Amino acid sequence: MPRARWRIRVAGIVQGVGFRPTVWRYATALDLGGSVRNEGADVLIDVEGEAPALARLRALLERAPPPRARIASIACEEAPPRGAEGFAIEPSADAPARRHIAPDMATCPDCLAEIRDPSARRSGYPFANCTNCGPRYTIIADLPYDRVRTSMAAFVMCADCLREYEDPSDRRFHAQPIACPRCGPALKFTGAGPEVRGAEALARAVAALLAGRILAVKGLGGYHLACAAENGAAVARLRQRKGRGRKPFAVMAPDLAWAERLAEVDPAARALLAGPERPIVILPRKDGCGLPEDLAPGLRRIGLFLPYTPLHELLCSGAGRPLVMTSGNLSDDPIACADEDAAARLGRIADAFLVHDRPILRRCEDSVVASAGGRSVVFRRARGYAPAPLAVKRAAGATILAVGGDLKNTFCLLAGRHAFVSPHLGELRHLAAFEQFRRDIADVERLLDARPDAVACDLHPDYLTTAYARERGLPVVGVQHHHAHIAACLAEHGEEGPVIGVAFDGLGMGLEGELWGGEFLVASLGGFRRAGRLAPLLLPGGEKAEREAWRVAVACLAAAAPGALAEWIAAEAGARNAAGIEELIARDVNCPRVSSAGRLFDAVAAVAGVCLESSYEGEAAMRLEDLARGDALGPDYELPLDCAPRPYLLGWKPLIARVWEDRRRGIPVEAIAARFHRGLAAAIAAMCARIRDDTGLPAVALSGGVFHNSVLTAMCVRLLRSRGFRVLEHRDFPPGDGGLSLGQALIADRKLAQ
Repeated sequence: MPRARWRIRVAGIVQGVGFRPTVWRYATALDLGGSVRNEGADVLIDVEGEAPALARLRALLERAPPPRARIASIACEEAPPRGAEGFAIEPSADAPARRHIAPDMATCPDCLAEIRDPSARRSGYPFANCTNCGPRYTIIADLPYDRVRTSMAAFVMCADCLREYEDPSDRRFHAQPIACPRCGPALKFTGAGPEVRGAEALARAVAALLAGRILAVKGLGGYHLACAAENGAAVARLRQRKGRGRKPFAVMAPDLAWAERLAEVDPAARALLAGPERPIVILPRKDGCGLPEDLAPGLRRIGLFLPYTPLHELLCSGAGRPLVMTSGNLSDDPIACADEDAAARLGRIADAFLVHDRPILRRCEDSVVASAGGRSVVFRRARGYAPAPLAVKRAAGATILAVGGDLKNTFCLLAGRHAFVSPHLGELRHLAAFEQFRRDIADVERLLDARPDAVACDLHPDYLTTAYARERGLPVVGVQHHHAHIAACLAEHGEEGPVIGVAFDGLGMGLEGELWGGEFLVASLGGFRRAGRLAPLLLPGGEKAEREAWRVAVACLAAAAPGALAEWIAAEAGARNAAGIEELIARDVNCPRVSSAGRLFDAVAAVAGVCLESSYEGEAAMRLEDLARGDALGPDYELPLDCAPRPYLLGWKPLIARVWEDRRRGIPVEAIAARFHRGLAAAIAAMCARIRDDTGLPAVALSGGVFHNSVLTAMCVRLLRSRGFRVLEHRDFPPGDGGLSLGQALIADRKLAQ
């Protein structure tokens, strides 16, 4: 059979993930000649042999690439054969291209088997890794990604590691973090008795956990605070020392079998738990699982994840039981990363420290994903996912920095054909968090060798991110908050719109200084108009009402069922200072009007007696969602659609009155919660249908923090599809403020192109 020669260019996330050795193994097995090399951000394969073998090579690359590769395209062109024999991995070729940074990867099955094998060279070694797993983002000092530009530079490979590193047939070929007990990082245990190192450090750490102590553990992208999850006293002590309020703790289960003992794990959740990203997965907790209620007060769900580093694997297997693994910080502070900082900030929380001598160069928290009914939604995009780029369609060629919002912050660097969204940074209102935000932006700009031409930010004049945007001395593009939410959803799907956009969240600045949060937009990346909204409600006390749901309940009951307000106040033992709130309302003092779906959830939760005050953002809504997972008895609550004004209005007064009436009649709170969710979903579908009558638009995009609610989202998707709509949901990015920066960047791109 005559020989043929193909030049194959593979684009995407194809560097730093073992792509070249995979090509080498496939080509060698198929008796093909030629070479493979990195060229710019792509992989270039120059290969020849019999045509069926070449086709087989391409098929293998498409169907079975390296586990962490993400192929965007494979382009082939024929060339005259040159008689190449043997297949080689060539040095990388310089070419102008956008740099990419690979996310950290969970320990692969091969490395797990190795550390569990008593006869293996890396048996019990907490830093085993290979080309298919291990740290990337958190150890990179600079690009290109070579060992000398990582935090492994100080660890000189021994002869055995070097041999593996240089062998293209070995899974550790060019694995930059390669190490073993002879030449790599080592553990140290301090704080409870004499300082010890190595295997003894691990044994002492396990003993401390089993004894009920709180342990600070230096991990991959920062420190964790750990304790035995089944030890109620240890959990309570950790909550008190950390200042955690009622915010849930995440639990690391030793393995899938343990996870299935603790929670309801369907196939979709199992794939998330065991996948290479290893996020925290929010799942329904099983009755009688043995975990204390204080892990997630007031909730029937729990955040579970599996070990994602050899160190976590050894800790969990050594303890033989689930462990709390929560971020190493006081609540709302940045996660501790540097050893001295951790010792200073965590010393009052932890009884002992398990540390190692490999520096963490970049913070990266654990990702969080909720899973229910076979669908998932990202709450926090960080380790395992970020900063992998999203390929996007561009209108302008400018490099754009989008700085997100002040809550659940991420930033986005739009450069070339890709959007690089940072890992989750959290709240920026604390000085330490805001300074970390500044440093992280400078760091990513340096790593990607990208200098912004413009900065996109929220319209809110008081956001720290807005102030930062103005400080840069570059053109500033202001982007409306809810438009950014819808744009982020469009970007995920590679679409430009227009669509009917449902943007439901807590609060966001409108176009003329008013506060929005329950919006129906006709939106594209290029612009939007407000087609509908939730009827405004009052926030007595302003920002205080964002945490104190009882204030919103007083305002809503006073408007919807004034005769019932006194009854509700009596039922709630006075409801704090309800009389004072009534006076604020009567005088219209510090009672901003907001079209906020998030605050409507708060009002319903408070009127129903579910939650009067939130100790963390979204608590009232989360508890209401938790209760709504069963069947509802009786009719759904109605939110009347008023089409007389423009934009159209969804009313909530009958709903609030019904919630109180049902509670007064003794209707189970689960039924109240379910009726509310079903009624709101039906109202959303009806409003979208009415807007379609006006516009002819066949697609709806759902975004904003309220759509973290998997119950409401599933109901909306079902009802909208039953009406013939095509529904766009968030898949890889959070629907809440963690996705704002992505939407801001794409809208700014369109504005700059005009």
